[in-house]
Amino acid sequence: MNPFLSVFLTIVTAAQHSAAPVPPLVHTAVVEAPVSEVWKAWTTSEGIKSWMVAEGEVDLRIGGALRTSYTKGSDPKGPNAIVNTILAFDPERMLTIKNTQSPATFPFKKAMADAWTVIYLEPVSPSQTKVTCRMLGYTQDPESVSMRKFFDRGNQMTMDALAARFAKK
Repeated sequence: MNPFLSVFLTIVTAAQHSAAPVPPLVHTAVVEAPVSEVWKAWTTSEGIKSWMVAEGEVDLRIGGALRTSYTKGSDPKGPNAIVNTILAFDPERMLTIKNTQSPATFPFKKAMADAWTVIYLEPVSPSQTKVTCRMLGYTQDPESVSMRKFFDRGNQMTMDALAARFAKK
């Protein structure tokens, strides 16, 4: 089966079988940069390394991978890398990713299998962009509840780091 189709069916199945709908985590930031620059920060290898991770590679295509590591000198294709598969994108507007590999020590692997993230970019002005990160697929399962707390903090840190990357000095 096509890997993209397999991931898509996993998301649909998880959404249909969720015991009770749990709202997505939503984090926003207004970034002092035009949409085109913020898009590059999310969707290029140079971009993600400029603010988000120590090591990273982006293969911007449906089914492509956003491979990252927070450890300098690590292999973004190695077993401890974080790999997100690109499910969909609308250039300079939206990027949808799903984690398909977590480091061995990541404590929420089962819950992560049901989650995905959508990142929206909206121009506020020619020099400002509103970024909204929506992480979906949470359930009432205790592991999912714990993962939600983890990402509530982590996704806010990500938005803060993105805003700091473009902050006027």
